[in-house]
Amino acid sequence: MASAPPSTDKDSATKPSNFLRQVIERDLEQGTYAARRWAGHPADAAAHQQGQADPARIRTRFPPEPNGYLHVGHAKSICLNFGLAQDYQGVCHLRFDDTNPEKEEQEYVDGIKDAVRWLGYDWDAGGTSHLYQASDYFDFMYRAAEYLIEAGKAYVDEQTPEQMRVNRGDFGRPGVDSPYRSRSIDENLQRFREMRDGKLEDGKAVLRARIDMASPNINLRDPTIYRIKHAEHHNTGNKWCIYPMYTFAHPIEDALENITHSICTLEFEDQRPFYDWLLDRLGEGGLVNLPRPHQYEFARLNLTYVITSKRKLKQLVDQGHVSGWDDPRMPTIVGLRRRGYTPEALQIFADRIGVSKADSWIDYSTLEIALRDDLDPKAARAMAVLDPVKLVITNWDEAMGAGHLEPCSAPVHPHDPARGRREFMFGRELWIERTDYEDTPPKGFFRLFPGNKVRMKYGYVVECIGATRDASGALVEVQAKVLPDTKSGTPGADAVKVKGNISWVGVADGVKADVRLYDRLFSVPQPGAGEKDFLEELNPSSLTVVTAYVEPSLVAAKGDEKFQFERHGYFVADRKDHETGKAVFNRVTGLKDSFGK
Repeated sequence: MASAPPSTDKDSATKPSNFLRQVIERDLEQGTYAARRWAGHPADAAAHQQGQADPARIRTRFPPEPNGYLHVGHAKSICLNFGLAQDYQGVCHLRFDDTNPEKEEQEYVDGIKDAVRWLGYDWDAGGTSHLYQASDYFDFMYRAAEYLIEAGKAYVDEQTPEQMRVNRGDFGRPGVDSPYRSRSIDENLQRFREMRDGKLEDGKAVLRARIDMASPNINLRDPTIYRIKHAEHHNTGNKWCIYPMYTFAHPIEDALENITHSICTLEFEDQRPFYDWLLDRLGEGGLVNLPRPHQYEFARLNLTYVITSKRKLKQLVDQGHVSGWDDPRMPTIVGLRRRGYTPEALQIFADRIGVSKADSWIDYSTLEIALRDDLDPKAARAMAVLDPVKLVITNWDEAMGAGHLEPCSAPVHPHDPARGRREFMFGRELWIERTDYEDTPPKGFFRLFPGNKVRMKYGYVVECIGATRDASGALVEVQAKVLPDTKSGTPGADAVKVKGNISWVGVADGVKADVRLYDRLFSVPQPGAGEKDFLEELNPSSLTVVTAYVEPSLVAAKGDEKFQFERHGYFVADRKDHETGKAVFNRVTGLKDSFGK
């Protein structure tokens, strides 16, 4: 899939401004990165110095760790980073921060690439792929670590993890120097190489940056930059038994890839001083080019009734609370996609909530509104009965002829006549919603009750004459009489005035379907808040499966095709389970927000 053509500055000016756009526009105006060179691939400073002028005005990146499936918060970051690159004639890199071999899998790598493409973006630009992974730079990162040791800026620490934790101090107490902090450069190089060569066990030693153990920013109190981990990596195999920490690897990746604006969420704000410190030190040694990248933080997405912790999402999957990462109740991109969300809806949502530096909660209904706004002009209409009871027209044979089926039709989309019409049959027996009948109607009820007339949508007016119930009082059947000269669209059809208009599906040509009525996975706006166990706040009504009847036009529905079931909301043919002869539809969202009502 090709990425959308980059827009001009004039185009970007039509979009709502935010602090990130202001930063980018300032840098472009001042030519902050205009002198950069690009070697055509990330390598090192020397390679870029020999390259051509960088064809990208800016470079952003989306750097997920491949340890799970992406969620709606990642969708916001994808739209932000790829969108900014498009708007300012730049390039966005897709980079896998695969520095933790024990939790990463190729399945997640493939899932991430699929999610980015599904959202409408691509990492190819100008005939060049900008798909990268941190593990491709492990050789350079090791060289950078040795440079820091040689410059007196890093040392091997062999305290226990508990000793390091205590000696690090806290917000009210400065840290204490490690007894290994005064080792000579030669000693540190030798010990670090022994770590590399597998001569030390996991946890026996780490490499730490030498900065300031008294810094008020705890992240600058000699942070760990390498640890021992005898684990096979999905990309590099068993070449390495030491791996860089994310906080060390990430700035280097940005620098090697010529990233200009490194955009991340607010939890990394306290790490920015180390990001700057590291790239400044490596720049002094000529290992990375200057001007270096800069990190900018924005508020992560907090969406009500949703959790976005990968650990908790994995727990839901592993413990069987959901059917998998793509369960339509999950906030993962694969789950949203199976639920029936569209890429355009998520892009609309990302644009509407905007970008700021202030944490806030976005109500889940905002996401659903974006979806309805996208689906309304697109989704074909159809009639469906989700809680069916039979309506028998007792005078049908007499009035219309025994066994007669009357063809009726309706527009595929009411605002787009060019899409044609859908056909279905009106006969003696129809399926209607159980809630469309009352023996004794409450005030304002205009549907079926004895003596009342209603229009069967796109069909005839009928007059209800009664109903049959079983011994327990459950409704079994409703009876009515047809008024023959009242078919919709025929002369004189409006002669009989009615207040009720109900949908239906013919028994003769209706299609049985499994319909999954999904709702929010959690019953509270902020699951897991405080000391509460988020699993105890699961919504027991998040999934109800009903046997429904849908109109015959849906026989041809294809997996992932969206519809508006009249009266009920938006539905999608399940992309995995729906097939010819087995209709399975998921409720995407109602016509309006009804959660908790």
